[in-house]
Amino acid sequence: MNVKKQILSGLLLLAALTASAQESQQGETVYDFKPHWFLQVQPVGGQYTLGEVDFSHLASYNVQAALGYQFNKVVGLRLAVNAWQSKGGIEIDNSDFGQVNFRQTWKWNYVAPSLDLQFNLSNLLNYNPKRFFNLYAFVGAGVNFASSNDEAQDAEKALQAYLNSGNNRAWDGNQNMRYLWDGSKTSLFGQGGLVGDFRLSDAISLILEANANLLSDKYNSKKAGNADWYFNALAGLKVNLGKTYTSRFIPAPVPEPVVVEEPAPVVEEPVVKEEPVIEPIRRDVFFTINSFKIADVEAQKVKDVADYLQKYPKAKVMVTGYADAGTGNDKINDRLAAQRADAVVMALRNQYGISPERISYDSKGARVQPFAENDRNRVSICIAE
Repeated sequence: MNVKKQILSGLLLLAALTASAQESQQGETVYDFKPHWFLQVQPVGGQYTLGEVDFSHLASYNVQAALGYQFNKVVGLRLAVNAWQSKGGIEIDNSDFGQVNFRQTWKWNYVAPSLDLQFNLSNLLNYNPKRFFNLYAFVGAGVNFASSNDEAQDAEKALQAYLNSGNNRAWDGNQNMRYLWDGSKTSLFGQGGLVGDFRLSDAISLILEANANLLSDKYNSKKAGNADWYFNALAGLKVNLGKTYTSRFIPAPVPEPVVVEEPAPVVEEPVVKEEPVIEPIRRDVFFTINSFKIADVEAQKVKDVADYLQKYPKAKVMVTGYADAGTGNDKINDRLAAQRADAVVMALRNQYGISPERISYDSKGARVQPFAENDRNRVSICIAE
């Protein structure tokens, strides 16, 4: 019988400890963005150079690498280098029989560095560094250095031989190679595109990119009377260089217990010599609606508390954050109250070097309203003594 009681007592104790652990974990993890460098390597890529020939004849390979810097949650800048091959083509069909009588395609090499401004569209809605998928959009410009256009020279010779043979009645004159170039060709281009980022870890992501590039009409050696385009699809990895965020855990406010005070017994105390009493100070640091940033006009109050603590080395401070009950809901107000208390604590520690052992903090959400005026309850109350 005693064994059963001991087992039952043990189970009850385990349940109580589990409940206590769960309660202690209640709260919210806040992520703070850190600017960082990143590297992109995309060894798998395909390109389609827009032209009058079927898609299958104008598809080629390309690769890309980039080094970038993410300035904030949304905006980043990268220097990318795209390279390998582009293709061009020309064909003449016999309209009587509906079949191609003449077709020539050619390819050439290129290297195209660009500077791109990119935007994390997912973080515009909500910042979460643990999110599995992020969508980026980017725009940029660069210079395309093309070379090895020998196949285009051969295509021009074949075209002239075909036309001179008299088999040119289907030739409309629109597909000609008046912009044929030899040696190398330099062209400015503009580009835009999208990148899908699939998070594998804090440091590595799988990225899929699609972009469109606009160049002058002289890029593919043909005079078409309109700008030339090529489109890239790329796959590879992104590596974040360094830490991209820090995290802080803000515990949920705990309702104050109801304490029934009992009259203390009267005890006669010996008369002692009174020492000088150090008067405590209180400073109320007010915030604007839906904000936990300390305004310039309120920063002096934080300094007053820091000066007091530096003057009296044994003094300590209690910082309590609040939110107004007139706006928001409990979840939002709990978070704001905790963040307002945290903002004052971080200022005392980081700006004035106050030891963490001398600072206590709490938050009451909107459950406790220290002021009758609703807007004044957006506050962190600091009491140092």
